[in-house]
Amino acid sequence: MHKIQKIKGFTDLFSPESTVYTYMENLARTVFGTYGCQEVRTPILEKTELFARSIGEETDVVQKEMYTFCDRKNRSLTMRPEATAGVLRAFIESGLYTRDTVSKLFTYGPMFRYERPQKGRMRQFYQLNVEVLGTEAPQADAEVILMLWAFLSKLELGNLTLELNSLGCPACRPTFHKHLREFLNTINQEELCEDCLRRTTTNPLRVLDCKVPTCKNLVANAPSITDSLCAHCADHFVQVREILDLAHLPYHLNDRLVRGLDYYQRTTFEVVSGDIGAQTAVAGGGRYDGLIQQLGGPNLPGIGFACGMDRLALLYAQNHAPSHDFYMFALDNSALNTALLLAQRLRNRGFVGEVSFETKSIKSQMRQANKLGVKTCLILGEDEMNKGQIVVKDMATGVQKAIGQEDLEQALGFRKS
Repeated sequence: MHKIQKIKGFTDLFSPESTVYTYMENLARTVFGTYGCQEVRTPILEKTELFARSIGEETDVVQKEMYTFCDRKNRSLTMRPEATAGVLRAFIESGLYTRDTVSKLFTYGPMFRYERPQKGRMRQFYQLNVEVLGTEAPQADAEVILMLWAFLSKLELGNLTLELNSLGCPACRPTFHKHLREFLNTINQEELCEDCLRRTTTNPLRVLDCKVPTCKNLVANAPSITDSLCAHCADHFVQVREILDLAHLPYHLNDRLVRGLDYYQRTTFEVVSGDIGAQTAVAGGGRYDGLIQQLGGPNLPGIGFACGMDRLALLYAQNHAPSHDFYMFALDNSALNTALLLAQRLRNRGFVGEVSFETKSIKSQMRQANKLGVKTCLILGEDEMNKGQIVVKDMATGVQKAIGQEDLEQALGFRKS
């Protein structure tokens, strides 16, 4: 029989990659929990109307990227392309807003978009989302950004940049749309890419966010949305920035940052990295006041962010080589059981490591140790068994010495479980 292969754009995750995802997910629970966030898990399948109404009919996501199909009762269903809409649907349907003035929620899981697979962007991808619902205070915007930065900082990913912008509100954005359309009428639109040519009439704001070099050059002198902010939006943005300044969190103002979904307004932000190729954004979000009401709930404001776990995993792998504390092996069959029990003792103390279940040549065992990226090799032979010792080899320096088995924890760096 022929071999069945995975679908294009979907991937299997084995260790160490899967371990990185688990680590980031658990870290997120810890960090977000310190801010009072509660976990919510929503279905992968939702009614198509939910995403069309929230994300926007004219967005690339809705028009070209969603996995949509009809079920056996001819109902249009969609595999979630993002998490916010589903979390808000659950928030409204459960009546959570009647219990708490401000709700802080986070979720984690797979999302699905049909687009060209590439490094850091698969058709099934993973996201971490945080949503803070029920307040329009600029302090909430700042806290959400600080929460995101706290999480990313603990991952120690290296060179990341926070980009910040304001998209205004329904009161002031029409003025900017007018100025933007006037500007777009002055350029040679035939030089725009196919998507941007369509956007000039359906969603002109998205032209500013195009990554095609020709389009970026054509709109380089486009008006800035921050010049069209109403007094309320301008003051809100100033307060958010003041708090970030007081927190000593550096950011870059980017008036071309518009995000890809229609529901964003006012504060928008992205965290970008130059270490993973063209797909620089690893996290982003913003305020979406009005979206809850648009989905049939009360008129409550909200703000949130999403972290692209696949891109974060790429960065994490670049900055943190997978490593075990030890790899233990026996050179004689009589030492196999002792090696296993010594390894168990170390694990009970909190060390991470593996033990070989069979005797092989030292060369073969060292090859396995290098493959695991271990810091220390622990070697048991007949002589060591007779003397109650074990050979400890530092894989970085190549230095090795025999010690008493009772001193093993101290040799590795004593720690409690």
